[in-house]
Amino acid sequence: QVQLVESGGGLVQAGGSLRLSCAASGSIFQLNTMAWYRQAPGKQREWVARITSGSSTIYANSVKGRFTISRDNAKNTLYLQMNSLKPEDTAVYFCNVVFSPLAWGQGTQVTVSS
Repeated sequence: QVQLVESGGGLVQAGGSLRLSCAASGSIFQLNTMAWYRQAPGKQREWVARITSGSSTIYANSVKGRFTISRDNAKNTLYLQMNSLKPEDTAVYFCNVVFSPLAWGQGTQVTVSS
């Protein structure tokens, strides 16, 4: 069974940085466009950034210029480098395949204090 396991979250002050990782099993990762999503308390899950199998990227306006998505196909791992964090970035962060989503993982909590 294919699994997605997110890690790297934590508590950080505004202006700080975190790097999230998403480990995915097997060939599902290497061939697919992947994305990071987030869900803040009381809000719907929203898309944050995505990357194609060829590493083309696109970002939500709210994170453009601050977040960088990347992938290591050899390690089946997706990353999200988050800089200049703001309190409004506080959320549980998830990764998934864009066009054929898998079951959601547990996510990783990011909390940004003001």
